[in-house]
Amino acid sequence: MLGIALIFTTLILLIFLAYRGVSLLLAAPALAAVAAFLNGAPVLASYTQVFMEAMGRFVVAYFPLFLMGALFGRLMGESGAARTIGHRTVSALGQRNAILAIIVCCAVLTYGGVSLFVVAFAVFPIAKALFEAADIPARLIPGTIALGAFTFTMTALPGTPAIQNAIPMPYFGTTAFAAPWLGLTAAAVMALVGYGWLKYRERQARQAGEGFGGCHGADEQAATDSTPRPTDPTLSRALLPIVLVLTLNLVLSIWLLPAFDYSFLREPEWGGIEPASVIGVWAIIVSLVVACLSVLAANPRLFRTLLDAMSPGAQDALMPMFNTASLVGFGAVIAALPAFGVLKEMILAISPGNPLISLSVSINILAGITGSASGGMSIALEALGERYLALGNAAGIDPAVLHRVTAVATGGLDALPHNGAVVTLLAICGMTHAKSYLDVLVVAVIGPVLSLAVIVGIASL
Repeated sequence: MLGIALIFTTLILLIFLAYRGVSLLLAAPALAAVAAFLNGAPVLASYTQVFMEAMGRFVVAYFPLFLMGALFGRLMGESGAARTIGHRTVSALGQRNAILAIIVCCAVLTYGGVSLFVVAFAVFPIAKALFEAADIPARLIPGTIALGAFTFTMTALPGTPAIQNAIPMPYFGTTAFAAPWLGLTAAAVMALVGYGWLKYRERQARQAGEGFGGCHGADEQAATDSTPRPTDPTLSRALLPIVLVLTLNLVLSIWLLPAFDYSFLREPEWGGIEPASVIGVWAIIVSLVVACLSVLAANPRLFRTLLDAMSPGAQDALMPMFNTASLVGFGAVIAALPAFGVLKEMILAISPGNPLISLSVSINILAGITGSASGGMSIALEALGERYLALGNAAGIDPAVLHRVTAVATGGLDALPHNGAVVTLLAICGMTHAKSYLDVLVVAVIGPVLSLAVIVGIASL
């Protein structure tokens, strides 16, 4: 039990350091070394042979997804496509539906593969102007953006190219469209709970006579960047890359790529893997590459500008990728400690007859502890992925169901106050945790946890 207590102590320190803004590139390996030392494991060997090995495997497997996702987001922003989608959505739904308009705008962009950070910067100035015109409190803007960008499009909607939907694929041999009905059900619960709460808060504010109130976020440059320009594409051209991502991902992962013979992948020189473990990743990579090329081809007048934007776009991929990879390395060191074996059996014993329950609990807790959906998921799957697949097969559970439950489980406790995306969103909107976090908590924590309970219940019938 002392070893388990030491594990949780290092995890709590990780939360504290992340909340204080310490880089995970420093905190994760340092705390992994502390955990190894306190548990009597060789520190240097734990770092070079366990931490770095696990970190390297993650980078090898997912670097193309981080890279292409960052490039695509940058190109959508620089080409004006994000601005066009934002303004046209607002125009279509109108001032009376300001909250819904911002949710839809964020959802369209993130479901199409645009980074949630890009979306937050692009949409905030539009949301600020719309909320001010509708006299809706500015403190509701972070919750509104969080619902559209951080929840159902990140983990639940089938086909989303988000990394949270991609990480389970190699472990379960699935695609981004795994268990679509469960995903749609979870998405509906998240959207209805979140939207219902935000409308309730809007009515509450109006009854109290509270208006817009103003906000002073990091919006001056963003507002300039979000002003419509003559060179911005039409709505159809702006939506084309997003449609390409979703359509190609479906066609490639379900029909085209599985039709070829990849038996050579089972040979040692090609990794000795099952083809199903990489087909889903390949489909997303190809879809994002084609979508990026379509943005370049559709904007010949901006070709030089877009090319110049690709280098910063590539840089955008490095920090989130290595932060997540560091968490994976930290998790691998923790999983290698003798005490973790006891903790693992305790987790698996939560519901021995239904692995979906212990899977949900373990991933959600780890996502909350690390403040990262992808980080918590990666730690859990690195340590327990094979075990859960075996338990699922023994219980007759489709691996696609394991995939969807895993993805949805990442999007709950990850959005606790120390989450980097939450901190960044509040800074963009010029809000504090005291003013706006309650709404983020309901739409990005409570709603997703409820949706997880619903789909686990359905899948367990």
